[in-house]
Amino acid sequence: MIGGGNPVLIQSMTNTKTEDVQATADQINRLAAAGCDIIRCAVPNMEAARALKEIKKQITIPLVADIHFDYRLAIASIENGADKIRINPGNIGSRERVKAVVDAAKERNLPIRVGVNSGSLEKELVEKYHGVTAEGIVESALDKVKMIEDMDYTNLVISIKSSDVLMCARAHEMISQRTDYPLHVGITESGTLLSGNIKSAVGLGIILYQGIGDTIRVSLTGDPLEEVKSAKLILKTLGLRKGGVEVVSCPTCGRTQIDLIGLANAVEDMVADIPLDIKVAVMGCVVNGPGEAKEADIGIAGGKGEGLLIKKGEVIKKVPEEKLLEALREELGKSF
Repeated sequence: MIGGGNPVLIQSMTNTKTEDVQATADQINRLAAAGCDIIRCAVPNMEAARALKEIKKQITIPLVADIHFDYRLAIASIENGADKIRINPGNIGSRERVKAVVDAAKERNLPIRVGVNSGSLEKELVEKYHGVTAEGIVESALDKVKMIEDMDYTNLVISIKSSDVLMCARAHEMISQRTDYPLHVGITESGTLLSGNIKSAVGLGIILYQGIGDTIRVSLTGDPLEEVKSAKLILKTLGLRKGGVEVVSCPTCGRTQIDLIGLANAVEDMVADIPLDIKVAVMGCVVNGPGEAKEADIGIAGGKGEGLLIKKGEVIKKVPEEKLLEALREELGKSF
């Protein structure tokens, strides 16, 4: 369930060829294991639409069919078991074609995600608002929602996206005041792992902090698994999702005498699959380590070739640097 006060859910999108059933199903299951709640697959041809039937048999999370241009692909996706259809009514074609998709969804009460991107904004709206603007994006989306409402269907989700972070935030602030439909939030075409994460964190942070948004996607040029990891961290940082180990680590400085960067990354990898709602600190020196780690449930602080194991701010024991990770793993295993 999305909207209506339900938790914000994480979406991602496969980057396999959808017609390759096994590769797509395997990727979806890896994403689901990492925390993905809803998955979207591109449906560029009829073979991909037909593949959804077999993919659905092998996965456990809802599947959204991503449709552009050809309304027949939307209908075929519905017939082959898609749980939701993503369309931009502006590029599907005539009103009759949009209605054919709506009628097929209505038969099964499947939600339709009405998607509008700043890059596909209608020429008349660009002219009306003297360029691509938040106002134009919102008007475009609400026009398309009204079209489907006039077809007597309201099982809708709205998605308005832009690669311009502040424009995207403004558009969500505006549309949230004008409709109660669930909103799928994301910064589209945000970029590579570094730039995409920063733009997504800033944009999603602004939007979600205002209580706007029901599902999110962190769009990255990279492995979809990274999208899911980033989305989880954004939601946890905002207090919108609990569970999972939070790793805090200090920046390196001239006092650091251990491989803190390698150690912090190793700890993050080690705790990725531990289903505990705890905070683990990785500190670079014994000068500030115990004090700075007081708020963590458990932590380690490095010294010269050795380090301290700390629990609730108290030093438990001193161990050689090469055994710090092992000591932390052992303490996590018996203490929590």
